[in-house]
Amino acid sequence: MSASTLFPTSVVGSLPRPAFVLDLINGRQPIDAARYEQEMQAAVRYAVAMQEHAGLDVITDGEWWRRSYIGVIAELAHGFELGLTPDGRPYTTVVDRLSPKTPGFIAQEVTFLKTLTNRVIKSTLPSPALLGERMWDPVKSAKAYPDRRDFIRECVPVLRRELELVRDAGAHIVQIDDPHLCLFVDPAVRATYSDAEDAATFAVEMLNELTRGITGVKLAVHLCRRAGGRARGEVSHGGGYGPIIHHLNSLNVHHLTMEFTSPQAGDMDVFKELRPDLEIGLGCVDVTPGRIDSAETIVERVRKAAQFLDPRRITLNPDCGFAPGSGAVVSLDETYHKLQNEVEAAQRLRDEFR
Repeated sequence: MSASTLFPTSVVGSLPRPAFVLDLINGRQPIDAARYEQEMQAAVRYAVAMQEHAGLDVITDGEWWRRSYIGVIAELAHGFELGLTPDGRPYTTVVDRLSPKTPGFIAQEVTFLKTLTNRVIKSTLPSPALLGERMWDPVKSAKAYPDRRDFIRECVPVLRRELELVRDAGAHIVQIDDPHLCLFVDPAVRATYSDAEDAATFAVEMLNELTRGITGVKLAVHLCRRAGGRARGEVSHGGGYGPIIHHLNSLNVHHLTMEFTSPQAGDMDVFKELRPDLEIGLGCVDVTPGRIDSAETIVERVRKAAQFLDPRRITLNPDCGFAPGSGAVVSLDETYHKLQNEVEAAQRLRDEFR
């Protein structure tokens, strides 16, 4: 992909995990470390080959090395209790002060990925505020961190070190996943906070502290609000992006991924309020299991966005990751079909806008 490529195509991050990959990461079959490494490498090779054959310009490893996309923090630092929820999903709770564990765990993903592809590589990290929301418990965490924000602050240097290592390993794009910030679009969510603006401002401050002074890599933020509901029936969050636009304009990043396949996302004229230097990863492919958008449907969504954005600012991607939780059962073959349609849409758009 050249710098002048119009409408580059990408996934957001995760890909559905086949049953054998779930068995591997959850340790359901006792195997030694060497065999684990060999089988996971074979799995990731398949994930990359699938994306390349679909025609994507930007490649990830599907996040298949990780038990969960945010639980990866427990690979980077000591201080966490790991367990399973009643329905078998992994959970991670901070119970002790953080201390370094395996810096470079995510960077190793990038190092291996670079051996498999010559295309643009994206890697992902959880945001500090997201970790605070999901991993701080008022009872279990209180001895180590009586205040949730103290835990969030201590996550920043851990993540920042990993961001530096991921960049140095050769990632072209590092995306920070921050669905927590995007929940503030929902009036019902805002009402649960004594000061929603202060909470959103703090999330942005911590993200900017994470990225402050980082050069040599494109920095992105993924904004997500309905991923869990697509495969597990969890609560979805509606509302246009208006309430958080000023926060998005304050982010020290180059790129935002934003969901737009659902009417709940609001009108695309909100793009007029965003900083003109921000690239937009346009969520134009529905990731809901069982729904496959045609190439023409995807094209129509991008055309609408291009009424408000310079086409050179637009990347095509699904609304969210394709694996909303480590235990979600989502068809990899269906995902491949969706990505093929995304690539076909991009080709049509290039012909139309060049």
